Amino acid sequence: MNAPHGSGAGARPAIVIFGAAVRPDGRPSETMRRRVAAAVELGERLGGEALFVPTGGEGLHGAAESAVMAKLLRDWGIDPARIMEEPTGTDTLSSARAVAALLRGWEGPVHPVSSGYHLRRCAVLLRLMGLRVAPGQAARAGPGFSEWRWRLRELPALPYDAALAAWHRLRGH
Repeated sequence: MNAPHGSGAGARPAIVIFGAAVRPDGRPSETMRRRVAAAVELGERLGGEALFVPTGGEGLHGAAESAVMAKLLRDWGIDPARIMEEPTGTDTLSSARAVAALLRGWEGPVHPVSSGYHLRRCAVLLRLMGLRVAPGQAARAGPGFSEWRWRLRELPALPYDAALAAWHRLRGH
C-alpha cells in the first residue's frame, strides 16, 4: 500500500500493532496472536475503516514480525488494502519512529495496540513522534503470565525511550 495521503484517507483511524516474537518455525507467538486479536477487536469498535499498521522487522526466526501479523490480519478477514506494514523496527522506539515517518501527515487518530504492560510506552512514544494518539487496546494476558515482572521492566524503559524520542524529534530525525 502506498503512503496514506489523499482524499480524506488521513481522517480515518490507524491502529498500530507493536511487534512480538515469531517462533522458530515461523509461526506467530501467542503474544503476537493476542495483539492482533486485540487490534481486530478495536478495529470493529472503530467502525471497520481503520488502517492496520503492524510493526516489527526480522527477529531471530522467520519473516519480519510485521509480515506475520499482516498474514494474521488477512486470515482474520481484514482487506489487504487496509494493512500497511512497517517492517523495519527492531525495538519499541525504532518502531514508533518508523510509524511516524510512514504516517507523516496523517490526520486521523492513531491507536496503539500492545500488551498491557507495554501500551503506555507505545502511546507516549507515538505522541512524542508527533502523532495524534487516541486510546489504544491492550491484548489479553496469557495464562500464568506474571505481568508485574514486565511492568518493572517498563519503569526504566519508558523515561529512557521518551528522552531518546524527544532528542530525535528535536534533531529532525
